[in-house]
Amino acid sequence: MLELLAAALALALAYFALLDGWYLVRVPCAVLRARLLQPRVRDLLAEQRYPGRVLPSDLDLLLHMNNARYLREADVARAAHLARCGVLGALRELGAHAVLAASCARYRRSLRLFEAFEVRTRLLGWDHRAFYLEARFVSARDGFVCALLRSRQHVVGVTPERVVQHLCKRRVEPPELPEDLQHWVSYNEASSRLLRAESGLDASSKDQ
Repeated sequence: MLELLAAALALALAYFALLDGWYLVRVPCAVLRARLLQPRVRDLLAEQRYPGRVLPSDLDLLLHMNNARYLREADVARAAHLARCGVLGALRELGAHAVLAASCARYRRSLRLFEAFEVRTRLLGWDHRAFYLEARFVSARDGFVCALLRSRQHVVGVTPERVVQHLCKRRVEPPELPEDLQHWVSYNEASSRLLRAESGLDASSKDQ
């Protein structure tokens, strides 16, 4: 019995030491919770809220929430969001998947130890290749937007338009992207052109 306990403890230690343990647990749990325990969100553009709290493992040397943790929390909230509104299910049914192709973040005020917050995620729109999402980190203390993240989810195997059509059972025109997001999209496209040129790839290359 002691040998089994020791082996289990060793496996648990190895799991968290060698792998990103909590992340590999939290994302599937967030997706399962969204699919099984929460009602389906029919409005693709509706904002969804995901609660969070700053833990000691989230802190940097200044005792603020580490900048990289915002990206992780946004990742978990985004997975839950896409599961609850049906996008992940539609991608699976169509034999496609989505990958994070670009992201940007603005940090406006630090989140401190044990401070509660919400990640408010919404779909801003889509184009012929990707979905664009926003995540706002809102302090539960006073409602201040502490950080704002934008992400581009590149759809592989099908077009975003086809995914939306599969969900809504009809063709849906994408909403116009906010002006600041359009500038960011243009920046990414310009960056891709420069990197392709540096690598000697032609303009038809789909790699970003």
